[in-house]
Amino acid sequence: MRRVGLTGGIASGKSTVGAMFVESGCRLIDSDRITHELLAEGPVRDTVVREFGDEILDASARIDRRKLGAIVFDDPARRKALTDILHPVIVERQQAFLEDCARADPDGIAIVDAALMVETGNAKRFDTLIVVTCAPDIQRRRLRARRLSDADIAGRLAAQMPMEEKARHADFVIDNSGSVSETRRRVEAVHAALQGLSR
Repeated sequence: MRRVGLTGGIASGKSTVGAMFVESGCRLIDSDRITHELLAEGPVRDTVVREFGDEILDASARIDRRKLGAIVFDDPARRKALTDILHPVIVERQQAFLEDCARADPDGIAIVDAALMVETGNAKRFDTLIVVTCAPDIQRRRLRARRLSDADIAGRLAAQMPMEEKARHADFVIDNSGSVSETRRRVEAVHAALQGLSR
């Protein structure tokens, strides 16, 4: 089984690219979805609240990811504290997914979608690394569409490795600056290459 890491800068469109790979027959786990689940309930959620305080909770005592993000994106030490809590459990879930895929489809392609794969060193666990990129002006436009202020956008971009640097670690780069059909053609080309590597 081919173990593939999928990453990219914030708002580069890696979730869109991931969905296209699933349509092509690949199996995929979304690490952001794992994070949502961990922050919703359970011991990891409780540890995060103890670490960051009740001010990250909304009126229903749920973790407000926007409030939590405002704390960690501006403070590298606080960001590391959150990563130290979440990362080991996320990696454990990723590993379980990969093992399940290997049992179910030994000749298949299993993809782990994670934003900070290169930054955390997690990319080294995979046979192949795909990095999704887009033009900086498109990235900023997409972030504004999420109702982020210019200050919030600057903070989030500063918290991540620049896309061009991340792309230097890639086996394949998929530019998602153009139309959906252009991105789909690039995904199909990479999928064909992955199939060749998996044989």
